[in-house]
Amino acid sequence: MSDRLLGAVCIVASAAMAWAAQDYAAAISYEPVGPRAFPLLLSACMSLCGLWLVLRPAQGAGAFRGVPWTATALCAGAVLAYAILFQWMGFALATALMALPVGMAFGGSWRQSLAGGAGLGVALYLLFDKLLDVVLPIGPITALLGGN
Repeated sequence: MSDRLLGAVCIVASAAMAWAAQDYAAAISYEPVGPRAFPLLLSACMSLCGLWLVLRPAQGAGAFRGVPWTATALCAGAVLAYAILFQWMGFALATALMALPVGMAFGGSWRQSLAGGAGLGVALYLLFDKLLDVVLPIGPITALLGGN
């Protein structure tokens, strides 16, 4: 039953996301794909997955046995904090800080998680900013990463 409820919530959330994306438009567009393409694609995928959850056969009452709820809650809290801190701290620093609790939730030590997060944040920032020309917030470490 909880899978069907989650599927219904996904369908409603994807419909709201598609409705909100209708107003996304670039002031000057030189690309064939505008800013609403990604949210619409994501909402279509999310609604299809939600529909699958609603229509598939039930798995039984013990479907959630063995779920690591503490690690799941830690990851969800880390992602929420990431969304809040992303603009203020910048992509690389926020990614490094998000990777710390997520890495520890998956059994890593704090040093491994922090080092992996820092490497991931810097590598992905350089990939998006330098190679793909996607503008990301850089935050207080502008001098380190050579941002504008």
